[in-house]
Amino acid sequence: MVADAWAARLLDLGRAPYGEVYRLQKTLHAAIAEGRQADTWIVVEHDPVITLGRRANAANVLLGRELLAARGIEVVQVERGGDVTYHGPGQVVVYPILRLERFREIVPLVSALEHAVVDALADFGIRAGGRPEHRGVYVGENAICAVGLAVQRMTTLHGIALNVAPALDYDRIITPCGTPQFGITSIARELGRPVTWAQGRAALLASLGRVFDIRFDPEPASIGLRGPVKVSAVSLGHPHEQREAVRLQ
Repeated sequence: MVADAWAARLLDLGRAPYGEVYRLQKTLHAAIAEGRQADTWIVVEHDPVITLGRRANAANVLLGRELLAARGIEVVQVERGGDVTYHGPGQVVVYPILRLERFREIVPLVSALEHAVVDALADFGIRAGGRPEHRGVYVGENAICAVGLAVQRMTTLHGIALNVAPALDYDRIITPCGTPQFGITSIARELGRPVTWAQGRAALLASLGRVFDIRFDPEPASIGLRGPVKVSAVSLGHPHEQREAVRLQ
């Protein structure tokens, strides 16, 4: 690692409530946008939550707030792109909080994230791909990974949610991503066998490392969510070299 300014971090939070992690994202986003901290990636498994993007249609939330609250499901309005998304146990969620040099890097970044998910699924023997008209990753006609970013002050937040082994009945409470023409699936469903969250996390992080040319070196740390979490230093080389690699995907 050449210097702190050329490194990023991975915060491995395990399972954590959405609101706490959202506040953490916002705090990190401000620090990274101002140049006070290095680029940071978060990986987490959330308690059940529905998030509403900037273009969310309220009709795509199929149950009332009281019924959702009775089931322990939060509803949160956020600034990411897209429509309605569910997060919950069995999903690997990754938030890349990255400072961009140019606005034109956003689309290549989203494509690189999708590419990493496709490669991770290929490691399980699952053929998947993106769709130009609807961002995300699909197995046939079924969505397996949602993608939704926001960019403020040339710094990203929010990210991707990969279905490893969630309960696949959340399409009864929302129309995922506002696209009723697509179903939903998971790694476990596609393989017809149990797959753990940790297995999905390991495959996705390994693929992100390959696509973005980064290396994760664990370091112990604590940020006060639910006890200690892991902070991993990421060897990136010079930031311009990292961003050039992303654009070439």
